Amino acid sequence: MAADLSQIVKAYDVRGVVPDQWDEALAELFGAAFVQVTGATAIVTGHDMRPSSPGLARAFARGAAARGVDVTEIHLCSTDQLYYASGVLDLPGAMFTASHNPAQYNGIKLCRAGAAPVGQDTGLAEIRALVEGWSTSGAPQPAARPGTITARDTLEDYASHLRSLVDLSAVRPLKAVVDAGNGMGGHTVPTVFGGLPVELVPMYFELDGTFPHHEANPLDPANLVDLQQRVREEDADLGIAFDGDADRCFVVDERGEPVPPSAITALVAARELARNGGRGTVIHNLITSWSVPEVVRENGGTPVRTRVGHSFIKAEMARTGAIFGGEHSAHYYFRDFWNADTGMLAALHVLAALGGQDGPLSGLVAQYDRYAGSGEINSTVDDQQARLAAIRAAYGDREGEGVTLDELDGLTVTATDWWFNVRPSNTEPLLRLNVEARDETLMAKVRDEALAIIRS
Repeated sequence: MAADLSQIVKAYDVRGVVPDQWDEALAELFGAAFVQVTGATAIVTGHDMRPSSPGLARAFARGAAARGVDVTEIHLCSTDQLYYASGVLDLPGAMFTASHNPAQYNGIKLCRAGAAPVGQDTGLAEIRALVEGWSTSGAPQPAARPGTITARDTLEDYASHLRSLVDLSAVRPLKAVVDAGNGMGGHTVPTVFGGLPVELVPMYFELDGTFPHHEANPLDPANLVDLQQRVREEDADLGIAFDGDADRCFVVDERGEPVPPSAITALVAARELARNGGRGTVIHNLITSWSVPEVVRENGGTPVRTRVGHSFIKAEMARTGAIFGGEHSAHYYFRDFWNADTGMLAALHVLAALGGQDGPLSGLVAQYDRYAGSGEINSTVDDQQARLAAIRAAYGDREGEGVTLDELDGLTVTATDWWFNVRPSNTEPLLRLNVEARDETLMAKVRDEALAIIRS
């Protein structure tokens, strides 16, 4: 087992196939290692609807309790509901989920008290080392007095907290189709939306970790098709899709057209800045649209550009005291939610913005969606660094034309009317390309030029 941990301990979490790559015996060791590294005397755990999740979560709790630590189990929950519990209880937390991965996968997202992230540089490497040691040399020494394991229901309190962070008092009646993808949105949405003037049309709310209808990954356009069709059939005001653990939210407008996550980032940023007197820092990763920093500045805020990835976003939010952060992947982070990401709070902002005026969602978001974007295009390559060097060589000669290069994350090439970023995948032999330009024609031209170099 020890040799296999390199396959399941990722940069930000634990994730792998159950029981082939990890099982309840290893989960118990992870529980013991987690409390040792965090120094916790009490923790909170939660899990999603995957068939393996309850057993893994309970095994983790046993491992923690054996070391004398009291465990609060909130059982079925979304990932942001676990972050809420970690924040409000001020306890380290463990969420058992593999997000949008297929049914045979499971994983653990870990955080310190106050939902502070645990990644490779903030404890996960030490946790892995302990588990590897124990899995080959025997279990850790139990405490003289084991901790307790108790249950607690946090769903109503979580929902109330989210609603307290958005002014929903002026929302007109709306009709919203919500696709939960058989994931945890089916558990949380009815309670969070309860009492709002929203006619809810549920899709795939039945909790089913085998994902019988489609993969619970709205980032893939194929998984939005059912929602888009239903929005048009129902003549709804909008559609909302959540991923498997319901920490990301995607939006489609009244025509069934996807709203880019950058436009949602800009919309929520404007609202959060207004809520904070027109002042504050907003974090955005380098793949979000030019619209985001523009809207932030127009609304009195200070945009800060960062690398892709939640650990970088959360670190910058903590460093700058930012009020909000957004990523192109539809992760949205809020200072008033312990700097953690919550797609549900972003969804409430969209409902409040749409319901606070009379026009359709397409008209509302047009002011935040100003450029033509390619979306993320993946290319399989033999040598990531060689292809990046080829792009660097091709565009480095054009600095006299106003083209600039930076390497904050991969390689970003910027001109007056367009930009693109190419990033290597950390886990696969892929390069990821994102392009944006003033119009579709120019975007297509720049995209095709970059792809020709990447794929040559």
